[in-house]
Amino acid sequence: MADVGAEGLARLLESALDFKRDPGRYRSALAGKTVGLFFQKPSLRTWVSSTAATALLGAHPVPIQQEVSGVGEREDPADVARVLDRYLDALGMRVFEHSLLEQMADHMKAPVINLLSDREHPCQAVADLMTIAERRPLAGSVLAYVGDGNNVCHSLMLAGTMAGMRVRVGCPPGYRPDGSVVARAREWGEVSIFDDPAPAVRGAHAVYTDVWTSMGQEEESQQRLAAFTDYTVDSGLMELADPEGVFMHCLPAHRGEEVTAEVLESPRSVVFDQAENRLHSFAALLLNLLSA
Repeated sequence: MADVGAEGLARLLESALDFKRDPGRYRSALAGKTVGLFFQKPSLRTWVSSTAATALLGAHPVPIQQEVSGVGEREDPADVARVLDRYLDALGMRVFEHSLLEQMADHMKAPVINLLSDREHPCQAVADLMTIAERRPLAGSVLAYVGDGNNVCHSLMLAGTMAGMRVRVGCPPGYRPDGSVVARAREWGEVSIFDDPAPAVRGAHAVYTDVWTSMGQEEESQQRLAAFTDYTVDSGLMELADPEGVFMHCLPAHRGEEVTAEVLESPRSVVFDQAENRLHSFAALLLNLLSA
């Protein structure tokens, strides 16, 4: 997210909102371009939104699965990168380890897009801010994140502060976001970390949570369930937020764990708007990277 910067984020959000208003204007904007979409981790929203956005711009999406590419197993990442660089205009990657993204980017001239890594989820954060921006000005708004200080939390802190938001995080002490990411976000604006979700949520204009156990953390599931018992976003916690505050989740959601079904299905929930905006924000990203 930090690679985009505040000005770049503002351009992305403007482009995403414009694309959503009139996608037909961009029907052939990237005709002749080829975009690789590499997936180590299973996906629904990222897979479909990135593929559809690429096609809607007139570019050709090329799906690449781990078992086909053999990156890091059958073939060195540097060699794969140098080959793909001969074929593609851009490469999106959804990976377990952020270091793989860095290795690939080091050996490619074409842009490498982080579709998700263990460090960040920047495309999700752009869609999230777009969803808030459709409802209120970002600057001065309060974004509260409750739960695991994970990759989603990292990108939200960075993107939120770049956009002039005040970001609050409520999480158990052992599951705080990475200190280096917090420090980087504070270079742009205000980030507050709380052990209790209540002060994080009080007066917030957007209340956000994510699953407590991500892919690759299954062995920690019971430990995490115990640690996060008091961090469920329920109707009582939402009552502390601004009266017009919305509930957000990147999905998939585990009803009864990080969020109650009542909150997820309430009129305050904008989770499916977020999911839709993954398409528009990815289209905006491709336009900013690849259009003349």
